[in-house]
Amino acid sequence: MGIVTDIVLPIALAIIMFSLGLGLTVSDFVRVAKRPRDFLVGAVSQVVLLPAVAYGLVSLWSLPPELALGVMIIAAAPGGVTSNLLAAFGRGDVALSISLTAIISLLSVITIPLIVVFAHERFMGGDAGEISVLETALSVFLIVTLPALIGLAVRRWAEGFATRFLATAHRLSALLFALVLAGAIYQEHENALDYLDQAGPVTVVLNVVMMAIAYLLARLFASGPRQRVTIAIECGIQNGTLAIAVATLVFGGGLATVPAATYSILMFGTALIFVAVLRRQVPAE
Repeated sequence: MGIVTDIVLPIALAIIMFSLGLGLTVSDFVRVAKRPRDFLVGAVSQVVLLPAVAYGLVSLWSLPPELALGVMIIAAAPGGVTSNLLAAFGRGDVALSISLTAIISLLSVITIPLIVVFAHERFMGGDAGEISVLETALSVFLIVTLPALIGLAVRRWAEGFATRFLATAHRLSALLFALVLAGAIYQEHENALDYLDQAGPVTVVLNVVMMAIAYLLARLFASGPRQRVTIAIECGIQNGTLAIAVATLVFGGGLATVPAATYSILMFGTALIFVAVLRRQVPAE
């Protein structure tokens, strides 16, 4: 992907995670401590069930190993920041959405390496070679956790600047995400239709099935309808930029980026349909 891989991709992810940190306050973390049940239902759904469902699907589906690895990478990624906007549109619990996105993003320095290295060994065959949990964790820390922590520090010590810059950071994030997505598609443009035919069905099934499972689990254990909608959305909207970055920077890109690209395109359509249906069941405030 040339300039997209070397320059745009790291900058895009850094800005996205920096803007996530800028939007955080201490109350976001206090809220989790005060209302742990909803957070735990969402976290277990996303960190445990989503990769497990993805693994089950790619084990049953006839996919090239690189595409199977790519599906696991997008499943290992934390929620995307646009999930917060969709939670608001769906009359969900926006505060819970922000807490889930933020804390699971910070935890991804642990969860992504474990899931992705396991998937590499399982689907690429044999030992992961130079791909190790520690090296992957370091990569994730540099491109995800560190920018988010810097944003959090700026919010803490320069709140006025953080508040003013936040809207601009979100617009930049959206623009750069579009560039990264376009670059990932262009990289494989000669075989785009074939790859979409292979990766599209499994990614859309993963997306729809996981939102349904998360919603049903939330109906059993979450505190109310707004929390159910939020938890389902968080399990449907993934950080596609991060998934593309991991596939590119850790595994050299190629086919491993395709599921993240197809998922990132399809997830908004399915999530909007989901939100349009379920928001009617949530009373307006």
